[in-house]
Amino acid sequence: MEEEEAIGLLDKVLEDEDVFLLEECELGTPTSPGSGSPFLVTVKVEAGKGLEMRKLVLSGFLASEEIYINQLEALLLPMKPLKATATTSQPVLTIQQIETIFYKIQDIYEIHKEFYDNLCPKVQQWDSQVTMGHLFQKLASQLGVYKAFVDNYKVALETAEKCSQSNNQFQKISEELKVKGPKDSKDSHTSVTMEALLYKPIDRVTRSTLVLHDLLKHTPVDHPDYPLLQDALRISQNFLSSINEDIDPRRTAVTTPKGETRQLVKDGFLVEVSESSRKLRHVFLFTDVLLCAKLKKTSAGKHQQYDCKWYIPLADLVFPSPEESEASPQVHPFPDHELEDMKMKISALKSEIQKEKANKGQSRAIERLKKKMFENEFLLLLNSPTIPFRIHNRNGKSYLFLLSSDYERSEWREAIQKLQKKDLQAFVLSSVELQVLTGSCFKLRTVHNIPVTSNKDDDESPGLYGFLHVIVHSAKGFKQSANLYCTLEVDSFGYFVSKAKTRVFRDTAEPKWDEEFEIELEGSQSLRILCYEKCYDKTKVNKDNNEIVDKIMGKGQIQLDPQTVETKNWHTDVIEMNGIKVEFSMKFTSRDMSLKRTPSKKQTGVFGVKISVVTKRERSKVPYIVRQCVEEVEKRGIEEVGIYRISGVATDIQALKAVFDANNKDILLMLSDMDINAIAGTLKLYFRELPEPLLTDRLYPAFMEGIALSDPAAKENCMMHLLRSLPDPNLITFLFLLEHLKRVAEKEPINKMSLHNLATVFGPTLLRPSEVESKAHLTSAADIWSHDVMAQVQVLLYYLQHPPISFAELKRNTLYFSTDV
Repeated sequence: MEEEEAIGLLDKVLEDEDVFLLEECELGTPTSPGSGSPFLVTVKVEAGKGLEMRKLVLSGFLASEEIYINQLEALLLPMKPLKATATTSQPVLTIQQIETIFYKIQDIYEIHKEFYDNLCPKVQQWDSQVTMGHLFQKLASQLGVYKAFVDNYKVALETAEKCSQSNNQFQKISEELKVKGPKDSKDSHTSVTMEALLYKPIDRVTRSTLVLHDLLKHTPVDHPDYPLLQDALRISQNFLSSINEDIDPRRTAVTTPKGETRQLVKDGFLVEVSESSRKLRHVFLFTDVLLCAKLKKTSAGKHQQYDCKWYIPLADLVFPSPEESEASPQVHPFPDHELEDMKMKISALKSEIQKEKANKGQSRAIERLKKKMFENEFLLLLNSPTIPFRIHNRNGKSYLFLLSSDYERSEWREAIQKLQKKDLQAFVLSSVELQVLTGSCFKLRTVHNIPVTSNKDDDESPGLYGFLHVIVHSAKGFKQSANLYCTLEVDSFGYFVSKAKTRVFRDTAEPKWDEEFEIELEGSQSLRILCYEKCYDKTKVNKDNNEIVDKIMGKGQIQLDPQTVETKNWHTDVIEMNGIKVEFSMKFTSRDMSLKRTPSKKQTGVFGVKISVVTKRERSKVPYIVRQCVEEVEKRGIEEVGIYRISGVATDIQALKAVFDANNKDILLMLSDMDINAIAGTLKLYFRELPEPLLTDRLYPAFMEGIALSDPAAKENCMMHLLRSLPDPNLITFLFLLEHLKRVAEKEPINKMSLHNLATVFGPTLLRPSEVESKAHLTSAADIWSHDVMAQVQVLLYYLQHPPISFAELKRNTLYFSTDV
């Protein structure tokens, strides 16, 4: 009889439709005005009405306390029949399993029932004399029961899961516990899982602590409740600090409105376009919501906190297709020359910091330099990204981020789309839920610092400075034929930049590019390869940057390990991405090695041969190779985005080099067929391989001194005198190149190449220290980059910004500046 009664009770638990309800949001889902949602009212009431505000806070808390008690009751409901069956011949669970799963639930229920029963009449008969601080103090003093619950929580969950797997009857019970609704609710009950209910006590202390904060805010200091509430808050906060470190779920998760665990999947710093200006945001992607936050400014010694700017439930988040998205708010792109200036400043500051450290300088001076470096790095991080990443809330606003890398944009998009494959529900967070979620961000975040090098420890790798040669060989693993190409990205100054692009291999599932690129590294630590399918559909144009959006087929990243890379031999590797394998080889040349000049042994060619020898042999004023490459670039490359900055294919450049060296009759035909970036690369290579730079070793120190002069008249005099001092073939070629580069810069709105950009590309090529000169002040790879390149770029920029300089005029002018050079 006893056995039948126990099993009957269990069936009653499974069938009972009238038992209980759990509100979707534990703290009350925001509802329409007048629906009695305590939290909406709390937000609307003006501060200063202390008494009224305290009543509203307490009313809201009382409503959520009622829901919490109902949840605990729902959890306890199956405990008695389970215990009754445990002593029969057909036990569902053993006594030990029951005690583990329901550990301390009865005690917690009794504590809160007593608290609720005492607080309820006080709130109902509210006046200025009411005191309730002692009730909160007592509640806080009983937190030891919660500590015991928390310590057992993980075992309770594991036990419940194991029992569900081995016993169908218990599985049915644990999947559908009935929670009764509040007294005034139309809903009589709802179904909740046991796992979700077992999490409620862990969540509850956090909620109670928030309420204590609010109560103290609106309680006068001289009120008898004030010291009691203060004491309760202190106990609660100490308790939370002690358990936050112990409990795993709290480290990686918070609770969703439905009581499930909300995991943090990805977070990072992104630049948002807000009110037509750039703002740095910390973006958090949880399993069901994307939250955009910024760090609050806090006084020294205080915990950092986040401010929520906006959030979108993933169920409501959509990516507008390029043709659907409206044009982005007008954000003026940061001038390239200012970005380059920032890089120069950062590199110079790095050198100063290294020198201070080497000379055992004052820590205050080093901190000051680090602060300046951080300011410049922060500005660079904020102003350099240009790749649009737009997301839209189907119920309202669109948001626009700017990223520096297509790889990063793809990572965010893929992570969101993967989560959206699950069955997600739309929801609205109440102000307190939002506060709890935003509060959890600080503890949960995985990216702690803004990605700038000044955040790095001294013992971290400074990265590689020099030239990385990469050959992209081939790719396999495509399911069908497509038009395929690859791009290469490397990190520089804390963010990734696209550096090279292979040609499009049409209609194939096994592209073989075998293309070599030379990529300049500026403290780089990683190489990324992205594989795209080319889109030729003119309708799919991105309104943010007028570029057709190609589809990313795969992407991968490898660390540039100095030990592996810094060998004279090629290192071949395979990078795997979404089932696609891309084979590539690479080798690295450090910057000091790249300064070594090896004159050509064959004086019949043009590469590595003195410019005076070439012009004399050709009976020309400007070498034929320079004239032909310039003519071709002006004919069909002057509007090419990134001309002279984007690497040409190294094998094409080597083929052109061989043809020019052999003075082949087919040069013009070959030039007309060749990719324009390869022609631009051949011109740069010619100047770089001159046995002496175009502006000569002899004059290098004087150019460095001349550009540093402050007085404009003195600088003009010096810089013009230095040009006159060049050998005629060097001077005429330099002036010819100068006018060409000015014509390229006139097309900056289309080709994105400003005078400063061009000076950055050509300055270090035309004006380089002799090997003796560079060894004299070479302390580190980063040093040589900052010390020389800044001045080299400034010299070329000075002449590019100067009114047209005529060879005849220059030679005719009287010398005002007569110091021997």
